[in-house]
Amino acid sequence: SIASHREWASVYLNTFVQTYNTNLVKKAELPATYHDLLKPQWKGKLGVEAEDFDWFAQVVLGLGEAQGLKLFRDIVAANGISVRKGHTLLANLVAAGEVPLALTVYGFTAEQIKKKGAPLDWFIVPPLIARPTAAGVARNAPHPHAAVLFYDFLIGDAQPILASRNFVSPSRKIDSPFTRNPLQLIDSVEMLDNAKKWQELYQSIVIKAAR
Repeated sequence: SIASHREWASVYLNTFVQTYNTNLVKKAELPATYHDLLKPQWKGKLGVEAEDFDWFAQVVLGLGEAQGLKLFRDIVAANGISVRKGHTLLANLVAAGEVPLALTVYGFTAEQIKKKGAPLDWFIVPPLIARPTAAGVARNAPHPHAAVLFYDFLIGDAQPILASRNFVSPSRKIDSPFTRNPLQLIDSVEMLDNAKKWQELYQSIVIKAAR
């Protein structure tokens, strides 16, 4: 999938999955919607990564901005959310049982830790939120022909290699366990135009309030 402007292309999708400790949380009890996080059973059990304002923005916009912001305020007030710096750290804390349920773990990290035998599994509160990670060639690249060759490799032969390491290909030709779910790409234009707004909302509603 190449954007109409053709200035850059997504090399892989960084997916945000919800991750839980299988010793502490039963699969049958997992939340099906974000509203389910208001249930008292999640008090003191939730965690997020400290800089995921773009995930927050996309979830809130999907719920309807006013309703989404209110919901997250209510979740923090009712059950609290533990804030951790770093997605790998957050995933490891889930595996260790310190954070029973994390809302923003990268899919490839969750799958890699799960395959190592840790008591961790992932699921998705729909839709699956994904951040396109893109590549392009600089206009004044010192070695433009080499740059184009590498660019061609990234969007071509590298795709199955990345998929084998649990990254999600933007190509529909390459299957992924993550994209068998409804997918919502983070709106790059919204994040560029309104990054400060969403950073401040994430800080005030989730980060500062949680601490």
